[in-house]
Amino acid sequence: MSMTLQAAGAVLSPPGRPYDEDPTTLSYYRDLVEPFGLEVAPDLLRSAPNVTHRDLVDRLAAIEGIRDSAPDLVIVAQALPDVTPFVAIAPYLDRLLGGGSANNLGIGQQGLAAPFTALRVVSAFQRAGRSRTAVLAVLEQTTLPTRFPLVHDNGLVDSGVALVLGTTGGPRVAGVETIPATESPLDRIGELAAKDPAGTLVVTGPWFDQRGLDQDGPRHRVEPGSYCTSVWLALARNWRSWQHRYTTVLLCDTDPRSGESHLAVLSSDSAETGTSAETGDSAETGASGEGVL
Repeated sequence: MSMTLQAAGAVLSPPGRPYDEDPTTLSYYRDLVEPFGLEVAPDLLRSAPNVTHRDLVDRLAAIEGIRDSAPDLVIVAQALPDVTPFVAIAPYLDRLLGGGSANNLGIGQQGLAAPFTALRVVSAFQRAGRSRTAVLAVLEQTTLPTRFPLVHDNGLVDSGVALVLGTTGGPRVAGVETIPATESPLDRIGELAAKDPAGTLVVTGPWFDQRGLDQDGPRHRVEPGSYCTSVWLALARNWRSWQHRYTTVLLCDTDPRSGESHLAVLSSDSAETGTSAETGDSAETGASGEGVL
């Protein structure tokens, strides 16, 4: 049984909302960060978009192909915490999708690795016969109560991706790999691409070091502006066309905090083989909107 991508959607830079001057939430933030020598900065909160995970999920769940998916497994992956504490997003998404009885869970505290880990979890549920249709939501909101250089020095924007993962139709998720920080992902990418150079699209995230990457084959680079949603935004926008143009799509990015690289391999039997090189798409960070992509 192979895990397959059946639908995908994304939301980018949704409208923000005014900051809620709730003293209880500020007190919670202070209790959370001050033991680690950090300070809450209310000005950061007042000037930020204040888009919550719930805002992102509300929009993702309304997208055609997502809203009628009826999953039996819902996973929410995140690298940054929600601006609103105490909200369980996975069961909320399950309810939006008409469920209430699906297995649901969240994956965090793994940085950029979180969505890759989620794919492994979905695969394990499918192999055990416990899931036929899963929805994986990758969420990234950028309003934080204290300064975090990865967010505030890199122009990250609020974004979210939803993937519907089944067992029939669509490109197959053929593998998920982690490359340690002590090793370069270039060797593994080269090994996989060598099997079909013209039919393998290499998609790299904004944190991936391009130096040494063979530029002869099809390539797509995600522009800066995202962290854990990076390559998944590109996949959501392009997966249908990629399915028909390439036998293999490699999704790879490197976590700037751990140095580990993460790689997902998608395979398609319906590809007509790629005919031209891909280029980076600034729309991943510069546009606003959502839809089936």
